[in-house]
Amino acid sequence: MNNLRRSLLKRGVGLGTLASAPTLLWSNLAQAQTPLNAERHFSPTVSEWREFEVTTRVDISAVEGETRVWLPIPSLETPWQTTLSSDFVSNGESKVLKSGPESAAMLASVFSKDNKAPFVELVTRVKTKNRQTRFGDLSQQNATWTHETEDNLKYYKRATRWLPTDGIVRETALKVTQGAKSDAQKAKLIYDWVVANTYREVKVRGCGEGDIKSMLESGNLGGKCADINAVFVGLCRASGLAARDVYGLRLVPSAFGYKELSGNPSNLKGSQHCRAEVYLSAMGWVAMDPADVAKVMRQETPTWIKQVSDPVVKPVYSALFGSWEGNWMGWNTSHDVVLAGSTSKEPLPFLMYPIAENDSGRFDSYDPDLFKYQITAKEIKPAA
Repeated sequence: MNNLRRSLLKRGVGLGTLASAPTLLWSNLAQAQTPLNAERHFSPTVSEWREFEVTTRVDISAVEGETRVWLPIPSLETPWQTTLSSDFVSNGESKVLKSGPESAAMLASVFSKDNKAPFVELVTRVKTKNRQTRFGDLSQQNATWTHETEDNLKYYKRATRWLPTDGIVRETALKVTQGAKSDAQKAKLIYDWVVANTYREVKVRGCGEGDIKSMLESGNLGGKCADINAVFVGLCRASGLAARDVYGLRLVPSAFGYKELSGNPSNLKGSQHCRAEVYLSAMGWVAMDPADVAKVMRQETPTWIKQVSDPVVKPVYSALFGSWEGNWMGWNTSHDVVLAGSTSKEPLPFLMYPIAENDSGRFDSYDPDLFKYQITAKEIKPAA
């Protein structure tokens, strides 16, 4: 087999930009100026850019006919993340594809049945930084952010297969936001409801599926990040707010003393994490992460904490309505992702994990010990 190596992204080239419809306009949110604090005072305030090299490698040992592999590539260009380059090496046929109107980028590889040791390795360099909104007086226009177009806002209010906006979702959203006088009040009521009513269920595999209709109908509101943050996004959309999930990966330890909000850069299997955003008319896109509040409640201490006033929970409960820490890299914001060349016609609810299939079917992405893949990260320190 020929050993293929291609440069996918170079500094300043736009593969990482969401170039096809809808055209996304990311807000430059106002930033607070409080120094970082590593004593559980979770406050991801202004920081310098950090550069990371992220490597994903897949080795296929069970060869049964033609094998196909898809790896997510960062597709976001924002005030808090930029992609510098992506390169790959593979002994199959590999190319970059984009899926859906949000242009979720992926590296798609095909290996013939005669290839006895298929592999593909993707190396991406990204820059990230902390992100925090200073809410202040939400009635005052903030001149530092860019307005979304009405078409884009409409797009992020739409229903999807996994995010319906009618039925029980609509009914719940109307109850939760009753009495709200502004979009910011709606978002806060939904955030508080999600924190109070959902919980992290450690038995859920991977990040969950985000089937919010089934969760609400069953009354079983336990899940993981792709479930809990999807409830937030779905309720926002059903109440008339533009909102979206952002699918990504924790890269390195948290600077704020929370073990459960950290990534282990030497082994990032299982470090996938979904976040959320809501568009507020006086502020633009605002960071949200009620799922990580639930994670801290459930897993940061030996006992299950259920009060947001608890000293361990209060910092993240307060901060994650408007903030993200820059130890995380976003892949994309796409729902219902279609994998070009897949034998399965069913779209994925999201693309956050390596995906592979062969003549026997799709591999289990949630079992990286059987589906052999590795993800690692390395922080690139600036020259002294």
